[in-house]
Amino acid sequence: MQGKIRRVVTGHDAQGRAVVLEDGHAPNVRHDPSRPGYYLTQLWLTPAAPAPIGNGPDPTLGPVTLTPPAQGTVVRIIEFPPAGQELRDVDADAARQAFAMFGGDHALTGHGDAPKRHPFMHRTETIDYAIVLEGEITMLLDESEVALKAGEVLIQRGTNHAWTNRTDAPARVLFVLVDGKFDPAIAAHP
Repeated sequence: MQGKIRRVVTGHDAQGRAVVLEDGHAPNVRHDPSRPGYYLTQLWLTPAAPAPIGNGPDPTLGPVTLTPPAQGTVVRIIEFPPAGQELRDVDADAARQAFAMFGGDHALTGHGDAPKRHPFMHRTETIDYAIVLEGEITMLLDESEVALKAGEVLIQRGTNHAWTNRTDAPARVLFVLVDGKFDPAIAAHP
């Protein structure tokens, strides 16, 4: 591998549409010659968000929400079944009910006048790190898509998106969501 990790970074075009801005090996790799086979690959960085560090109670025992708390993070693993199973009988109402289970129905964008690509299209004011652990998953954006395989990483920056598994096997993805704030130019495009 030698530090060669595929990294996909999303963003917005001049019209505010979700797009892939970068797709290639993460460029910032450090190798320690005194440790053969050791490579540190810097995938992304956010400059702020002090988190309390202590021995408090397990915060995962509370309600599950789509987004992290204000100035916080959430780490989760989602298992996606093959799309044939995933989207059976899913319409806009079913998508709203599914997202309402974790207070996220407000984030859905697959409704209204404009036709959307997937009933679970959504947008959150977060930076999301997605690391494919097993299988293959496809991220749909407004007018494009990108397939990711095990070991590949996506940096999702508040873009409108949905996930679909177009294979015959389950996909397992680790997500880290970081609370964020849209740049005013990005916020102007829902």
